[in-house]
Amino acid sequence: MILEGRALVVGDDIDTDAIIPARYLVTTDSAELGRHCLEGLDPRFPERIRPGDILVAGENFGCGSSREHAVLALKGAGVACVVAKSFARIFFRNAVNLGFPVLECPELGEITEGHWISVDLGKGIIADAENGTSFKANPLPPFILEILHAGGLINWARRREDGGQKRDGA
Repeated sequence: MILEGRALVVGDDIDTDAIIPARYLVTTDSAELGRHCLEGLDPRFPERIRPGDILVAGENFGCGSSREHAVLALKGAGVACVVAKSFARIFFRNAVNLGFPVLECPELGEITEGHWISVDLGKGIIADAENGTSFKANPLPPFILEILHAGGLINWARRREDGGQKRDGA
């Protein structure tokens, strides 16, 4: 699975309250949550996000509470994936469970805001098309790629239960 998009860069220790402030936890509507995505970091951040953007973060992205709303907000805003030096484990697991691509790259160097980048989840390669730099990440194992392709853990489990057949509504 290869994703391409414009880089939006954030720093270290971006917690779930920065991703989606607690006052919006009254809904699980991803589109509504997306309208407020990352406003806890910068009130104008939601205006900067365009569908297909790739969020580039530092260390410990998604720390804080275990709320799934943070992943739903990123999806609802149209963010294609998040690459980070490291993730809070519960955020990483919530992302996989909800079918949202994340890639950990401890050696991630500087990526310039607005540059066009590609992310190869299976090979673990993050490449900046504008300056030719690339970084080797930890590739996602095949079973996680299967979960992402299915759209999340529940859809993946349903398909396995159905012998690989796609179920209505899944």
